[in-house]
Amino acid sequence: EVQLVESGGGLVQAGGSLRLSCAASGFTFDDYAIGWFRQAPGKEREGVSCTSRSDGNTYYDYSVKGRFTISKDNAKNMVYLRMINLKPEDTAVYYCVARPKFCHHINYEYDYWGQGTQVTVSS
Repeated sequence: EVQLVESGGGLVQAGGSLRLSCAASGFTFDDYAIGWFRQAPGKEREGVSCTSRSDGNTYYDYSVKGRFTISKDNAKNMVYLRMINLKPEDTAVYYCVARPKFCHHINYEYDYWGQGTQVTVSS
């Protein structure tokens, strides 16, 4: 069974940093595109980042480019999202997501979703 479990969310002040983690199981990790979506209160889910060995690309939403970094540890089936210079508008539930092979783009549909981890950035 495919499972994605996020952790690392919390409450930080504007300008602070967090690292989100996603533990993946139930599929061949290196053959999948792994990414992050987020949903702020009253807003639609939006893609944040995606990485895939198959297409050789890493994607970031413009709003986080230069501040967020996605990385993978294939040996441990882990994906991370390092977030620096956090802003109040980054406040959202962050979801780890996966689909076979390719990212395509950050808002492409995904097959598997974690339960999410809350990130709250105070002013």
